[in-house]
Amino acid sequence: MTKIKICGLRESKHISKAANVGVDFVGFVFVPNVRREISITKAQRIINEYRTLSGNNEPKLVGLFANQPQEHVNHIIDFCGLDMIQLCGNEEPEYWDEITVPIIKQIKVADNDSHGYTISQTIAKVDKVVQHGHIPLLDKHESGSFGGTGLSFDWDIAKHISQQHDFILAGGLTPQNVGIATSTVRPWGVDVSTGVEINGTKNSHKIADFANQVQMVDTQLFLD
Repeated sequence: MTKIKICGLRESKHISKAANVGVDFVGFVFVPNVRREISITKAQRIINEYRTLSGNNEPKLVGLFANQPQEHVNHIIDFCGLDMIQLCGNEEPEYWDEITVPIIKQIKVADNDSHGYTISQTIAKVDKVVQHGHIPLLDKHESGSFGGTGLSFDWDIAKHISQQHDFILAGGLTPQNVGIATSTVRPWGVDVSTGVEINGTKNSHKIADFANQVQMVDTQLFLD
């Protein structure tokens, strides 16, 4: 079944909603000076609220970082009880080795070159992440931007790569298009933030709709 990740959460009720509809990962943004940044104290508070109410450890809790000192990242992992992190900057394997939990590594796909060149370059980056035992996440390249852009890239590129590797597909996904993306690309997982918001705030109905669309496609593919 396709894994589902909801990113940029800032309220415990949205973690609970994600858990109730079968989401596998929820993300908290610790990158400074970005719109969805959350303080470590608030993140710890809402995580504790969620775990007190739910009594379980699902979905997995993921912290997002970009070019931040490993010591700082590991401190937040411990302070908030994170299960994984997502690296959105220019971190290399030497950096990854110093992190105390599994990693999702964002790979930015620039789709303005030829398909063949973009696919080969992206596969090389995916290979490196996989060889180190981590999870690749493919997102659209946008100059000067850390994390997600809310924009999609050419899914035909991702479709070629999914024939060789598992990865999380991100970039411009919404409840309206995630079914098509899932059936076209067949990724290991899908990731959304902007696509489940209204006026910049997470929306429980959109979270549920997003998850439902992915699960409907999974069911259909299984039956086929």
